[in-house]
Amino acid sequence: MKLLSPAISRLARLRLWRIENWVCDPIAAQREVLQHLITSAQYTEFGRKYNFEKLFSISEYKKNVPIHEYDDIKPYILRMMNGEENILWNTPVNWFAKSSGTTSDKSKFIPISDESFTDMHFKASKDVLTNYYNNFPESDLLTGKSLVVGGSHQVHQVNEDIHYGDLSAVLIQNTPFWGHWIRTPELSVALLDEWENKIEKLAHITINENVTSLAGVPTWTIVLIKRVLELSGKQYLKEVWPNLELYIHGGVSFVPYREQLDRLIGKPINYLEIYNASEGFIAGQDKLNDDGMLLFTDHGIFYEFMPVDEYGKDNPETIGLKDVVLNKNYALVISTNGGLWRYLIGDTIQFTSLRPYKIKVTGRLKHYINAFGEEIIVDNSDNAITIASEKTGAVVIDYTAAPVYFSDNNNGAHEWLIEFDKEPDDLNTFTFELDSALKSINSDYEAKRHKNIALRMPIVYAVKKGTFTEWLRSKGKLGGQHKVPRLSNERNLLEEIKLISKKEIE
Repeated sequence: MKLLSPAISRLARLRLWRIENWVCDPIAAQREVLQHLITSAQYTEFGRKYNFEKLFSISEYKKNVPIHEYDDIKPYILRMMNGEENILWNTPVNWFAKSSGTTSDKSKFIPISDESFTDMHFKASKDVLTNYYNNFPESDLLTGKSLVVGGSHQVHQVNEDIHYGDLSAVLIQNTPFWGHWIRTPELSVALLDEWENKIEKLAHITINENVTSLAGVPTWTIVLIKRVLELSGKQYLKEVWPNLELYIHGGVSFVPYREQLDRLIGKPINYLEIYNASEGFIAGQDKLNDDGMLLFTDHGIFYEFMPVDEYGKDNPETIGLKDVVLNKNYALVISTNGGLWRYLIGDTIQFTSLRPYKIKVTGRLKHYINAFGEEIIVDNSDNAITIASEKTGAVVIDYTAAPVYFSDNNNGAHEWLIEFDKEPDDLNTFTFELDSALKSINSDYEAKRHKNIALRMPIVYAVKKGTFTEWLRSKGKLGGQHKVPRLSNERNLLEEIKLISKKEIE
């Protein structure tokens, strides 16, 4: 296997010209993507409804096709899951990524066509690997095993030909044969749906493997690492897997987890962020020291960008790549080769670079706190938590926050529930540092906190370890890509978690 690494590195460099083509002319690449999507789907039911055969420009497409949220296309998707064809896409769709809304018990099912696999997910994965080898030509990444901490899949009961599951599991199930050579563990274990049993089996099976890369959501990856260390009796993961060189992460901000992972791993490895949502593989880091991820403009997805203040309007405006600006929050609107059309994905992003186009995920459209005009987004809160942790020596596992509204006796505040792996010596000091960090990051928050006129000092509670896991279990969302919403403008979620925390204490 050692001989494989130089060969893979050479192949990766040979692929670079393909990447450079769309990086150098992303706007042309986007025009071609949209034209291909419209041409492919013009005789589908959706395409006939919106006259795809008569659409020859981006402006005509935007004028004729409204922006859709999940409930708008759900009837189409349910028909597809019952076996109907030519509904949203022109080739059979037998796989769906199950993406449960983080504030709802209901699940979303995102169609994944054969083109989605080959021209989006797998193509983007190869481009991520190409960029990695371009940065590290002597890498031994593929001489060992890749361990993906993913979800599970099930066969849809209405039609035995239709399958659905967490995106990671769907991709594992459909990985080309060569991909299974470098993956651990075996498929039956990788796709287990009982999460605690799965972590246990993953730890026992992989502890003696030559694992060179990890991939998965940080929260569950950390749970696995701790169990591997318990079983091995080692202090650091590098003692168990000495050839580990890369951790690929995504799904949540990595900022609050990096220090903890550094400590658990014991020696420096490379961290690489990707933005591979259920709806599409959107971006990935091409430079590991760069905060932004390269936007994939030639991978079956056409992008529009909605300024967040347009959200909720009857006819919201969107702009294209040529009109975006740095450091402004946009809601992402996508059209894909899986049959999503002007679909509001729900994520908010900012551009960190325009040459080439690079983005970072800043939060969710509905995951924010703006009860008093403070406009706190997840990117703000993640960074503030990190700063407060660094200044107090705390290590945070997870958190959520919501507003406390005005009362007769008090003005407003933000209430935080934080689960610590290592609690600060003094929670009041942590609260002070959290508040100070938020004021330094967000000028609107700072203004509202001035002399406590609109907002008083945050209210922070340390909840018992396992509280957030128990909440996820209560919602049937334990494991995979499910996560606790960090921010909410309503108190329902926070009150649910507080109730679980009280029961744990009792």
